Amino acid sequence: MALEAGLLEILACPACHAPLKEQDTELICTGQDCGLAYPVRDGIPVLLVDEARRPE
Repeated sequence: MALEAGLLEILACPACHAPLKEQDTELICTGQDCGLAYPVRDGIPVLLVDEARRPE
């Protein structure tokens, strides 16, 4: 999965506003206390806290 160039630079975690990093089919929050993983479906990031996976 590759997001459109430049899109990842402007996206932020809706919960803590930290930058996101791309990993497999998810966008992972880089915030130390957050770490939520947001799914990407059909190339579209689903940045809803209710849809996010909690850190393991």
